[in-house]
Amino acid sequence: MFGRSRPVTFDPYGRRRARRGPPRWLVLLMCGIAVGAAGIVYVQERWLPPRLSADASARLKAAFDKAEAERTRLGAELADTARRLDAAQGERDGLAKQLAASREATSALRADVAALVDALPPDPRGGTVGVRAARFEVQGTSLVYDVVLSRDRPGNEPLAGVMQLVVAGAGAKGPESSVALKPVPVSVGRYDSVRGSQPLPDGFKPRQTTVQVLDKTGGKLLGMRVLMVSAK
Repeated sequence: MFGRSRPVTFDPYGRRRARRGPPRWLVLLMCGIAVGAAGIVYVQERWLPPRLSADASARLKAAFDKAEAERTRLGAELADTARRLDAAQGERDGLAKQLAASREATSALRADVAALVDALPPDPRGGTVGVRAARFEVQGTSLVYDVVLSRDRPGNEPLAGVMQLVVAGAGAKGPESSVALKPVPVSVGRYDSVRGSQPLPDGFKPRQTTVQVLDKTGGKLLGMRVLMVSAK
């Protein structure tokens, strides 16, 4: 009972029983990684577009390359079209300037012609339409004519009508006769110059021509004048 006792040694850092298995922090880290990966997979499967296979990716890249090549081609065509459009615009501007110059020259020429018409002797018969001057010439079997008509009070609109030429002369068998040629449409503003030619009967030798201006074929007489045919 009162035997010899052993001394008790105090050890505050006494050894604890060793634990088996990985540390808790490593387990938590691995669980977090697993949860994060699972979340990414879920989001990708649920909300993001589906992942492409290798074959689909290759087809997509080929389509993109084709679209890029087409875009480059269209860009080149657009640039070429723009250059041609600029050239056409320049040509149009040049033509517009030429047209303006031509209109100006035509206006000046009309003024000169009007001055010449005013300088011609008046039609002695008067009338709504005056026959101011005319020239008739036989060329082969045709009568070539150049007639100048005018109006003293032209108004705002040209006067439409027909010019009837009645040619008197010797026929093929000798006796004097008259031939009415085909009526020619006219439109007389301040003046009108009527030029042309019409066939004559075979062997007919014209001597004089009566110029008749009518409101229509066989209609009202608006002006008339008798002139000689030039002899060669």
